[in-house]
Amino acid sequence: MSTNRYQSELDKLPETYAGAMREDVARLKGAIAGASESSVIGVGSGGSFTVASLLCNLHEAYTGRVSRPSTPLEIICNPTLASSSPVFLISAEGKNPDITEALDRARHHSARPIHVLTNRNDSPLMTGASMLSDVSTHVFELRDKDGYLATNSLLLDAVLVARAYGELDGAEDALPAAMADLLIGDKSVAQWLASAETFIEAATQRGAVIVTYSPLLRPIAADLESKLSEGALLHCQLADLRSFAHGRHLWLAERPRDTVVLALIEPSLSALWGKMRDLFPRDVPTFSMPLPGALPRDLIAGLVAQMHLVDAIAKRMGKDPGQPNVPQFGRDIYYLDLPEFIPVPEARVPADEQSKYDVLGARWPSPRKRSDMSRARNAFVNDITKQSFRAVVFDYDGTLTASQRRTEPPAAPVVQHIQRLVEAGVLVGIASGRGDSIQQELTKVLPEDVLSRLFLGLYNGGWIGSAIAPPEIPNTTVEFLSHVTRIAWRLKSLGVPIERIKTTHPYQVSIRFRDGLPTDQMWFVVADALRQAGLTTTSLFRSKHSVDVLAPGVGKSGLIAHIIQHSKVDPHQLVTMGDQGAWPGNDVSLLEHRFSLSVDMPSRRLDRGWKLAPGHKRDVDATLWYLDRFRVVGPGKFAIALKDEPSDEG
Repeated sequence: MSTNRYQSELDKLPETYAGAMREDVARLKGAIAGASESSVIGVGSGGSFTVASLLCNLHEAYTGRVSRPSTPLEIICNPTLASSSPVFLISAEGKNPDITEALDRARHHSARPIHVLTNRNDSPLMTGASMLSDVSTHVFELRDKDGYLATNSLLLDAVLVARAYGELDGAEDALPAAMADLLIGDKSVAQWLASAETFIEAATQRGAVIVTYSPLLRPIAADLESKLSEGALLHCQLADLRSFAHGRHLWLAERPRDTVVLALIEPSLSALWGKMRDLFPRDVPTFSMPLPGALPRDLIAGLVAQMHLVDAIAKRMGKDPGQPNVPQFGRDIYYLDLPEFIPVPEARVPADEQSKYDVLGARWPSPRKRSDMSRARNAFVNDITKQSFRAVVFDYDGTLTASQRRTEPPAAPVVQHIQRLVEAGVLVGIASGRGDSIQQELTKVLPEDVLSRLFLGLYNGGWIGSAIAPPEIPNTTVEFLSHVTRIAWRLKSLGVPIERIKTTHPYQVSIRFRDGLPTDQMWFVVADALRQAGLTTTSLFRSKHSVDVLAPGVGKSGLIAHIIQHSKVDPHQLVTMGDQGAWPGNDVSLLEHRFSLSVDMPSRRLDRGWKLAPGHKRDVDATLWYLDRFRVVGPGKFAIALKDEPSDEG
């Protein structure tokens, strides 16, 4: 038989695998590490759903955070799924109308990052994503387009995701260098496939297969079902090994001569499968895919093996699953205009109020009586929009620069707004836990006359000065910080995954952990160590990337006080802005100022620190939303035009 479309695609898999092993996955690793503090939602259709399932499986395995693979329709019908979890939208070609609609609805409801993983730069999905500064794109080009079923695109994206998780876990050899080295038990993929000949013959004759599987191998099972169904090859049922015991065995009792059973197993369930197989009716053919485990290499091996199994089944049936005859009604269904038929669900609670409920631990059950919260929100908006201001103090990381681009200077729109305010005579301050790197970055994008008028509060407000010159650190040692430093090094020696300890006397100790570790969890590790040593934890704060211990008297509010005293500013004429407003967030002192705005996590106080920007805007995008509403109303004065803004505008 001559090589068909599907076979020719499988022949390219080793090359695709080798290419995926050469790709730079640093940005993808950063995106995954940034999502490690929470569950994730993986979204895709067909083969991309398989990649989404793989991502969620690995996220659960490595972070312990329950994660959910979803179809685009699930996000379209319930976009609030994206409200508290990072979303990874996966599409090989980016032309699926479902995924573009899912992107639009997710970004309008998400308060967390949205990522797009695709293999085409030129696509409707990338066109939409490129216009959204709050969406991160990860493009890995694939030269040749897949046929009807996902093959090379699936393998490329699956290997990239598997590598990212494996390398973040410290396993640089998470996958073998060549696809030929992948194993099914003690066999190569080709050897395992050869041993399946009798089973394949029985499957094609009977026309139906039950795939029972270990939950750790769910992505392999999902893709096998997808390919057998989309290729119209075999009727396929999926059930994990214990779900099969809950009544599904009746199918075998009623149709023992119509069905075969394939088991996807790893060592923890091999004994269970062995006992089940012994209990099956004797005339039901069975076969297994015994994987060594559920590590990235095992999952990739299983995906490659089942793609070749589909090929073997298709050959027996004389079909080419890579190039079927697609009926016109199928094409028409695929390209239905979803917004025409599926209305956008209405939010039950306005986004700004919901963010307050979230930090108060009241996300659900939803409060039925919102009158107190609504009154507090309306009172704050009324007060802040009536007030004129002479000064503004910003946090830096996560406010003026994106959390995922901390090493880059502020983007051009932010720079333009800062320059606009300074040139209008407004007093502008920047408070950050970082040191002279801030001054260096600002020097790259702002002119000298603007820099000379900027107030900086570096090292969490410990050093205060102008942005025109690097800070001069006094040669003073603080005993408290020395104790903290010794404790941090002791934790590191015990195996706590601390990447860097930076002590800056007399201001702070900054403790950074390995990428991917949640700082909320690690804050408790450091806090407990300080407690055991009899040291206070009141000066212990966390950002999205580090835990900082401040010397007595150090805090970002020091910059607020300096501007008020130095420039004779009424405290009510100064507004602050930051992203971590709930203690122990490191912007708590900024967002407990009377007039303060959050770009992510609000303060727990109802009279200040509100996130009024639309729910889907966070970090720099929320900052820009506010700055667009800063109106210069006179020399050195501005007002904030918020009063009539809908809380979840697009």
